[in-house]
Amino acid sequence: MGWLGRITAIGLLSLASLPPQALALGKCERLVATGSPDAPPYAWRDPQDPKHLIGASVDLLQQVAGELGLKVEVLYAGKRAEAQEEVRSGRMDVLVDAPLAVTDLTALDYIHPALLQNEYVVWTRRDSALVYEALTDLHQHQGAVSEKARLTPEFAAFAKGQLKLGTAQNLTQAFQKLLLGQVDYVLAGRYAGMAMAQSLGMANDIIARGVALDRPGLYLALSHNSACNDAWLRGQLAKKLTELPPSGVSQAVLQRNVERWKAQLQQPLDALKP
Repeated sequence: MGWLGRITAIGLLSLASLPPQALALGKCERLVATGSPDAPPYAWRDPQDPKHLIGASVDLLQQVAGELGLKVEVLYAGKRAEAQEEVRSGRMDVLVDAPLAVTDLTALDYIHPALLQNEYVVWTRRDSALVYEALTDLHQHQGAVSEKARLTPEFAAFAKGQLKLGTAQNLTQAFQKLLLGQVDYVLAGRYAGMAMAQSLGMANDIIARGVALDRPGLYLALSHNSACNDAWLRGQLAKKLTELPPSGVSQAVLQRNVERWKAQLQQPLDALKP
């Protein structure tokens, strides 16, 4: 082997001795992420630092990225639609809570499995006489769902055809209709419902019942225009996300952020101002 061959071999051996992260991070050592700013316990603006988002989705992304040797900053980028546009354009790298949408496949790479699943359940007044054991029990009852809800297309089509489900401007209005007796039930996320019920002072008046009717995923979605979007990162993120559910970490992080939201609401309003 000539001197050039020996130098090349030494170089290859040196590269082989490096951890995979060191080989992959030459192109990208920092991810800039964003998401919905008003979706506790998954993501919401940090009242102490309004330029950033906090929540379960944020915590899980930071944990996964940290294990890969990546730094992550999760910034507030406006309303949900504005945040999505920041990522589609490549001005930011990743969405932390993207709903799976076929129309976005031309701009985003969804990392499977989902970072979290948003369990939609039936909420009723605590003193409700509504008997609910299966979907068929809801057919004759009037329900409500927030127009901001992100149901799977399959369940949304079923609900439109089979359920008497009206829309409310937001979850606050839907729960208010429930307490006023204008609807018999509300279809809302299990954990988002917990957070909202607490914030509205309704935690003792309404209750989640039964198993989840729909489980839309909240995905990490990398922009096609991000310099960080490469096969190594997509593969490593998918591997880490596959390991999360069996570990119980996701559930623990969700519960922790429900409590975080509750604690935040109990602070004096003046303390929440930036």
